[in-house]
Amino acid sequence: MNVLNEWAFIGVFLAISWIFPTLPVALAMLVAPKKANSIKIETYECGVETVGDTWVQFKVQYYIYGLVFLVFDVELIFLFPWALAYNQLDFFAFGAGLLFIFLLIDALIYAWKKDALEWI
Repeated sequence: MNVLNEWAFIGVFLAISWIFPTLPVALAMLVAPKKANSIKIETYECGVETVGDTWVQFKVQYYIYGLVFLVFDVELIFLFPWALAYNQLDFFAFGAGLLFIFLLIDALIYAWKKDALEWI
């Protein structure tokens, strides 16, 4: 009987997790004004309407550079708890942290060899 109570809590949580996002969307569909015009149908992009050719070549190198920075920046956050609990870690946790650091170094070497870190 005790196990059933634990699963009931998870069932209630799942039911509420479906209700919270669905309710505002359903209310918006019922209450929102529905006056269509040509301006509302157009695709919205921020800024002023462009004049002439809007095609601009964008170097993918900048995107890759930013992506590599973001990956290593986020992964560094995962190392902080490991470093703070370093003295209390067992062998498995220590090995998992070293494997994680090895994978980060491997990814850095790969990005370096592919010249993803070169700002051109």
